[in-house]
Amino acid sequence: MTHGLTDAQFLNKVASFLGPYYIVLAVMNGLAALYLWRTGLGRTWLRLPLVGIPVTSAFLCLALGVFYAMLAPAAASGNGAWMPSMPEAWREAINRGTGPVIYSVGTVALLAVLFAFRRFFVQPAVAWIIWNAMLLFLGLSMTDRDFYEIVAKPDNVPIVMLVLLLAFFTWVATYRAVINDERAARGEPPLESLDNDKVLVWPDLVYIELICMIGLTAFLIFWAIALPAPLEEPASSVKTPNPSKAPWYFLGLQEMLVYFDPWMAGVVLPSLIVVGLMAIPYIDFNKAGNGYYTINQRKFAYLVFQFGFLEMWITLIVLGTLLRGPNWNFFGPYEYWDAHKVEALNNVNLSQYFWQGLLGRSLPTAPSGSSFGTQLSYILLREAPGILLTLGYFIALPPIMAITVFRRYFQRMGLIRFMLMANLLLFMASLPIKMVLRWVFNLKYIIAIPEYFLNF
Repeated sequence: MTHGLTDAQFLNKVASFLGPYYIVLAVMNGLAALYLWRTGLGRTWLRLPLVGIPVTSAFLCLALGVFYAMLAPAAASGNGAWMPSMPEAWREAINRGTGPVIYSVGTVALLAVLFAFRRFFVQPAVAWIIWNAMLLFLGLSMTDRDFYEIVAKPDNVPIVMLVLLLAFFTWVATYRAVINDERAARGEPPLESLDNDKVLVWPDLVYIELICMIGLTAFLIFWAIALPAPLEEPASSVKTPNPSKAPWYFLGLQEMLVYFDPWMAGVVLPSLIVVGLMAIPYIDFNKAGNGYYTINQRKFAYLVFQFGFLEMWITLIVLGTLLRGPNWNFFGPYEYWDAHKVEALNNVNLSQYFWQGLLGRSLPTAPSGSSFGTQLSYILLREAPGILLTLGYFIALPPIMAITVFRRYFQRMGLIRFMLMANLLLFMASLPIKMVLRWVFNLKYIIAIPEYFLNF
């Protein structure tokens, strides 16, 4: 998109977006301040996190609106010296901090912090500050050519919208769940039970759906005008795009191919996702939380879903979009995608670690011309450590889970339902385990039988 543009031409192109962008943010905060003041919700005093300065929420929104209004003319100037941008030291720190291990561990830690301190983060004032920080981060980063190349690509614009909308709707659900949990602690009914008015499909629901359909159609028309269709040249067997990426909704599966064989990443694990979703009504014994938001009454289900959806799917989509570049190498969000970047990967199987690293011996190999049975026995001997470890993981762990941390679940669910749930959880946990083993120990396969295309 910006290939062949000088720095001045690039900044002028970005300025045409950032000027209106900051004006929209200023208007958004101004309207929020007006709404809070008119309704009386913004006249209560609160203390800003980390700063401790007491302000009203209406004044906070007004101050943010003035701040964005001051940034708008500087961003629209197209002058690199005046345009607000991310400091170079911060960009380098972010590039260093977005490696695969830090990214995965950091997102898990962030999810844990948000869950543990959810009552603090769901406060509207705190959430509004975080929302503005996300939008400001996007605006400051757009002046970086490499970041702009990734984010402003028509294919990737929906990913940015997905992250922002997902953050908003996750906050809404968590906010209502926290309120319902507090009401339940006081012996009060949930918020959803307070609104039991009967709504007719015709004309109420159909009318709302018609308005939404018209609004969405208009939005898509303006989107098609503003962003050209991301069509590339006709496919050619002699010229493959680098990187060659799947559609955004399959980027999670494409990332899984790095850690598993195609039969596992493309067939078994997606099938287990479908089977797991189908099995939820049959293995779920907790009847609380139906029809209203809650966390305390369904904490285990909530944690499993949030980890499975946000950590093991959304973060993989973001990783594949922003951090995977040419040759499927890792790049920081502000790093140039150099197709000549070479990263040596020493992929080692568990059998090599065991026989060569631990015992100092060569891998067991069948003599030349051996029968099928002899060759198979040598293969099983070679992969015995991985086979025993895998069998212990899927066979020995569920009973251990049943008599320890999941004892209450086993007593209420019974053997069959518990074993189904336990194995689904273990398959889900196998992905982050394989990711950590690959990044930290360069471990490619626990079981490697390339003779029969069976690797795990």
